[in-house]
Amino acid sequence: MRAFLVLFAALSLGACVAPTQSAAPSATPQNVPVSVARAIEVTRRMEPIAESMCRSRTPRQNCDFEFLVNRDPRAGVNAFQTLHPDTRRPVIILTVGLIRAVRNDHELAFVVGHEVAHHIAQHIAQQEAAARAGANIFGASVQQRGGSREEIIEAARAGALLGARQFSQSAELEADSLGTQITCRAGFDPLVGSRFFTTLPDPTAGILGTHPPNSARVATVQRAAQRC
Repeated sequence: MRAFLVLFAALSLGACVAPTQSAAPSATPQNVPVSVARAIEVTRRMEPIAESMCRSRTPRQNCDFEFLVNRDPRAGVNAFQTLHPDTRRPVIILTVGLIRAVRNDHELAFVVGHEVAHHIAQHIAQQEAAARAGANIFGASVQQRGGSREEIIEAARAGALLGARQFSQSAELEADSLGTQITCRAGFDPLVGSRFFTTLPDPTAGILGTHPPNSARVATVQRAAQRC
């Protein structure tokens, strides 16, 4: 049986966070352990802002968000956005490991805002298009050189992976920027929230990486926060 707890009302893009270990909380008043109950309150504050921004920016999308918690400890520290396969309703899934890893409400709100932003920016559809384009380009190139059916299929798979990953880096920064605005409008501090990056291992630079360097993400949040 699925170990999901419905938090508010919506369903989940790809894994956005997966720190190897949580950083020890520093001695500041903002570092308050976040429980599932507090996570519910955070999503309740974020939900109306997220839906309002979604409807104003992309009125033809389904903006009825649902927030779920995966309570299976084997799911690790993670958060992602997806769409319900039948209704196309946007779903944000947080693992209980993530809820325990964040150090305050601001960090959790920032993660939620980031995932919501993926849906508003329609990143799932764009990532699928980037993967198709990469597959077509790589597959056609091998075909023109007289490659075998197996070689064409393998090239198409590699092209799809590369296309999706290259798009993913730009999408993460866009989601950080838009997520900062959502977090701010909901009454949380995105600058405090973005300190969650300090608990994440810095992604390896290169075209095969799915996430940009943490320094680039922090700089994006700082610029976006100036518009709050």
